This record gives sequence, C-alpha cells and structure tokens, in this order.
Amino acid sequence: MAKAPVQRMSKLMAKTLRDDPADAEVLSHKLLVRAGYVRRTAAGLWSWLPLGKKVLANVERVVREEMDAIGAQEVLLPALLPREPYEATGRWEEYGAELFRLQDRKGGDYLLGPTHEEIFTLLVKDQASSYKDLPVILYQIQNKYRDEARPRAGILRGREFLMKDSYSFDVADEGLDESYALHRAAYRRIFERLGLDYRICAATAGAMGGSKSEEFLAPAEAGEDTFADCPACDYAANTEAVTFGLEPVDPAGVPAAEEIPTPDTPTIETLAAALGVPASATLKNLLVKVDGEIVAVGVPGDREVDLGKVEAHFAPAEVELVTAEDFVGRPDLVRGYVGPQGLGDKVTYVADPRVAPGTAWITGANKEHTHARNVVAGRDFEVDAYVDVVVVQDGDPCPNCGTGLKLDRAIEIGHIFQLGRKYADALKLDVLGQNGKPARVTMGSYGVGVSRAVAALAEQHADDKGLVWPAEVAPADVHVVAAGKALQTELALEVSQKLADAGVRVLVDDRAGVSPGVKFTDAELIGVPWILVAGRRSGEGVVELKDRRTGEREEIPVDEAVARLTA
Repeated sequence: MAKAPVQRMSKLMAKTLRDDPADAEVLSHKLLVRAGYVRRTAAGLWSWLPLGKKVLANVERVVREEMDAIGAQEVLLPALLPREPYEATGRWEEYGAELFRLQDRKGGDYLLGPTHEEIFTLLVKDQASSYKDLPVILYQIQNKYRDEARPRAGILRGREFLMKDSYSFDVADEGLDESYALHRAAYRRIFERLGLDYRICAATAGAMGGSKSEEFLAPAEAGEDTFADCPACDYAANTEAVTFGLEPVDPAGVPAAEEIPTPDTPTIETLAAALGVPASATLKNLLVKVDGEIVAVGVPGDREVDLGKVEAHFAPAEVELVTAEDFVGRPDLVRGYVGPQGLGDKVTYVADPRVAPGTAWITGANKEHTHARNVVAGRDFEVDAYVDVVVVQDGDPCPNCGTGLKLDRAIEIGHIFQLGRKYADALKLDVLGQNGKPARVTMGSYGVGVSRAVAALAEQHADDKGLVWPAEVAPADVHVVAAGKALQTELALEVSQKLADAGVRVLVDDRAGVSPGVKFTDAELIGVPWILVAGRRSGEGVVELKDRRTGEREEIPVDEAVARLTA
C-alpha cells in the first residue's frame, strides 16, 4: 500500500464553528459549514476547503471507477458554450430564466452549460462516421451552471455544482436499451459503494426530452423531491410520474344536469359547505394559459393540480396561471363558476383520469352565483385529453397493485434518460449504416450529482454530534487526537506516521493551546470513521480507539491499534 501523507490540523486551512450558520435551513448545510468542509462565497456559490475537497474527490473517484468499468471514456468539454447548438434544439429558449446567458466582447451569444447534450452530440458527429465507430459512451465530471431563483440548502441547490454527465450513442434502439441497462447497474454500484440509501423511481424527462426516465433518490427530510413508495410491491416513482388509470363508469340512472342557485360560493370549500356535500363530489376547473391560449384543467374538488405535471404535458410550451385581466371580454368564462359544459371549442379541456367518462359532478354553470349538478363526463361535456395532473397524496392507490402509497422526501442524486433521436435529429447526427445508407443515431443521457451526493451523505450519515462519513468517502481513515501534553503529542505524531507509512490516511489534531474537550468535539463533528486518542495513558503506550460509526471505544496498546487499523 502506498505511503500516505499525514494531514496536521495545526496546518489545516479550515476552522470549525460551534454555532450553526444563520442562514442554514438543513442539516447538511449546518454540518458541512461547521465542520470546515465548505464556505459560502455568494448566493448559490460555494468554496470547497481541504477536507471538503477530499470528500468530493472520493465521490468523483467512485463515480469514475464505475463509469470506466462499463467501458465509458472520459472527456472534458468547455463550460462556456456557443448559442447556436442550443438554439438548434430549442433549449436556448426552453431553459428560460435558469440559463446563464452572456456575450463576448464582439457581441457573440454564449451560455454557461447546464447540461451538455448538444456539445456531446456535435463531438460524436465530428468523430464518428460509421456504425463501426459505435456504440460509444462518453462522460465528463464538470461544473454545471443554473440560475436558480432561490439558491438554498447549502450545496444541495446551488447555481454552480459538480456533475458527472455521460451520453451513449447507438445505431439501434436495442443498443440504447443495453447502454441504459449498463448505466442503471453502474449507478446502483456507485450509490452502494458511497453508502447512500436510495430508491430508483420512475420519472418524467422534463426539458431533457426523450422517453424512458428514472431517478435515483436518496430519502432525506431536506429533499426537494417527493416520491411515492409502495409498501407492498417494488413500485416507486417521483410524484410527477405517478399515474392513475382511466376507469369509465356507467352513468345510467344519473338524472339530467340541472342548474342550482349557489350565491357567494366561488371556491370549492364554500360550495361544498353550502350544499352539504364532500369536496370530492365537486369538479374543480383551473384555468391556465398555454402559450397565451386559455386551457381548463379539471380535477376532483378535493385534489390540487400539480402544475409540474401540466407543464410536462404541454412542454415545451409556456404554462402560466390566468389573471383577472384574462376574464375581460370573455363572457363564456365566469370567474369562480367555470364548468366544462358549454365551453365549446373556445377552450381546450384537459382532465385528470379521475374525471372518467360516466362520472357525475357538481361544477360551475358558467353563470354568476350558479352551479350545476349531475354533470356527467362524456354526456354533458367532452374531455380533449386525459392527463394525470393531481398532486399525489398519501394513500393513493399504487398503479401496480392498488395498495396505498407512502410519500417521502428525497434528494435527487442521479437521473437516467433514454433521449432517443431528439438531439440527433436537431443536429443531424448520422453515421453510415451496415446497409451503406445513413443511419440516425439514438442517444441516452445519464447524470450523477457529484457535489449533491456529498450533501446527501451528510444528511443520511450524521448524529447529534456531527458527521459520520462512510469509509469510502471520508476525508481520512483515522483521526488521531493528541490530548495536549508534550508526551501525548509526541505519541500521536508517531502513531500517525506509522499509519501513514502503511497507507492509512491520517488526520492528526496536533494543535497547541487547544483544550482536549474542543479537540474531542471537533473529531466527532468532522466525522472520520475512526478516532484514536493519545491521552492519559500515553506513557504506558496505550491509546483509546473509538469507532465513530458505532460509538464503541476501548483502550488498547499502540501496536494493537496500528495493527487493527492497517489490517
């Protein structure tokens, strides 16, 4: 084993803090700052200090090893990118305000790369000319940039972040399936090696485009994603990807629709209270604008509309809520009393599958202070498109087995997409096929949030004393603490060197003038897997060895401690 240098805390450019940062909202933000791993530079921008850089590099190493193991080839592309390729795919505008746009001194338009599909596509277009050059998987580990409206949670949601993005290029769809499967298996190995608890969840592709898509989510209270997990089968999905089956019912026996006076009931709550019915018996109709045209979205009155699902359905069109001004000059739209019957061709009507053909509802009558009951889908109004658009709730039926779903918060740590030919079509990526004719290439895109994985690890591996890093990613293998006296410091340095000579990564607290209590507190805060203390029995050649992960400790001779830590 190669000799490792000893990192002395007396020389370490990092200071621990006793108090949480004033702006810290989540555990990883608090602990990574307090333990001296990162420091805030500006909103959404973070500097990695020596200990933090070691953890980040360890995550990178694991990712790189597993990518190399599936035959992927590492490259490094610019972060500063030209406008033209992104304009060709439509993403110059689709990305909206999240895209960092800038101009050079000559007025040329550029962007800071949020992802690199276009540039990888052009690279392969330049390098590959025949089907014999494919399949190929290329990847890079590089900073990405997104102008988050509200950077928060420390390194969990920044405007600059480190990401591994890889791209597969195949001639046939069957090849794409194989490349996708290779990445899926590699991601499982990556996250298992890192020590992350994770779930593989069905997901939507969003602005990336493409078809099949899965997310790797790390359950954590600080997570911004919500996923649905079935306790009875293996179903798991981001809530935006949970679907509800369309089950028509027989409307026979439902009386004809009739209008009923309902003064002062512009909301579902007031309507349900006035009629003495549950909100689930009413039909809520939310009006949105899709590229400026009004669209009505129908859902049961006891459910909320998931705008993310609506946006995904209409992507890349822009979706926004209507305002009071949009009702001006539209007598067919009565604010607070909109119903799908009578909307005609003027308004597109999209409904959740729960508004299935044959279901009967109480809904707006398109008249002031008036509603209608016994309004039946398919009889009294038509649905232009069924789209699962409700916010998923705890207990909703699992699409696979019908068991009530459980909702949990999670951090997205990886995402894999089958892009298909979206980018190849836009940028005309063809190779000469086996039949001697041009063949359009099909692609996959696969991302791992490298810096985000550090935050996810900090969220999942911590206790009331501080961080508790898994051995694979820890900044050192052993944290040696010299309790304070000269003899103790001498022994601590001696043991540290023995360990380092055997290839063990050592962080030694040799700081003079720092009390033993502060050193012990810092050691637990920093979270290295093993803590070795040269303390009161140093003169006897006895040290204390503590497993930071279990809390178990024992006093043992120095030689035995060294043997155990180098085994």
